[in-house]
Amino acid sequence: MGTPDFAAATLKKVIQSGAGEVVGVYSQPDRPCGRGHKCVPSPVKRLALEHGVPVFQPLNFKTPEAVAELASLTPDVLLVAAYGLILPQSVLDIPKLGPWNVHASLLPKYRGAAPIQRAILAGETETGITIMRMEAGLDTGPMLIRREVSIGPDEDAGSLHDRLAALGGEMAVEALGMLATGPVAPVPQDGAKATYAAKLTKDDTHIFWDRPVQEVHNRIRAMSPRPGAFFTLAIPGENRQIRLQALPGRYSQGVAADAPPGCVLGLSEGMLRISCADGVYMLPSIKPSGKQFMDATAFSCGYLSKVDPGLPLVCPPPADLL
Repeated sequence: MGTPDFAAATLKKVIQSGAGEVVGVYSQPDRPCGRGHKCVPSPVKRLALEHGVPVFQPLNFKTPEAVAELASLTPDVLLVAAYGLILPQSVLDIPKLGPWNVHASLLPKYRGAAPIQRAILAGETETGITIMRMEAGLDTGPMLIRREVSIGPDEDAGSLHDRLAALGGEMAVEALGMLATGPVAPVPQDGAKATYAAKLTKDDTHIFWDRPVQEVHNRIRAMSPRPGAFFTLAIPGENRQIRLQALPGRYSQGVAADAPPGCVLGLSEGMLRISCADGVYMLPSIKPSGKQFMDATAFSCGYLSKVDPGLPLVCPPPADLL
């Protein structure tokens, strides 16, 4: 059971390993995507169809028919990774060897929907994968395998996602082998150490330049490449603002910036320098809304030559974020 690329990595590894017969794949219904709003299958569905595996896409498991359909497959194990639907107890009780989840954190830390982004946002230097037996509570079940992964100081959510997805697939195969060879003894989580990784919101994507520069760096890389980290730039004299997406760059702490936080300080080493609370952040690439990413030099030539360099340029957060 799964939907996005993270889950497809697990399914691919299980199919390639021959660790067991995949009797069916459950994935969320096809969603409209792109300018034409055409319905597109999830990465998990596409992979399943490539390998001739039957695909099921119920809206939920609130009906007896949906539960009975799954039960008719008589699965020994339910392997779940980023499925995106809550499974009722009637579903969790179906497999004789249990329902198992591939979770992208070192449980009990970062239970919930966005463990990868929340870990980077919090400045963690370590995360991992946990194979956990599912129960009614959100990511509260006992742990079968737990493996650590370091987070690089400049690593973004995209590269960390890919590393964790690959590891998750390997650990899922290992877990299936353990379940097939005998009884297992998963370890209970210490609930007192639990933290919650809430789903990302619009507020999470906004760059607050009045924060410490390390915090700004964490936010930009946590939101990269998707959904992206954004700020708005005011253009004096033109009565307009432009919305910009930033990619991770470099920063200098303790550098005196003779300007309030949020001012564009010019170019240095081909990067756009912006003042923060305790230093300067340097952006290598920027994407104006509706356009492609451009390097900082091209952006500066195209936009900043039009403004007064002595004025603060970056707008405060939109009113709905305050």
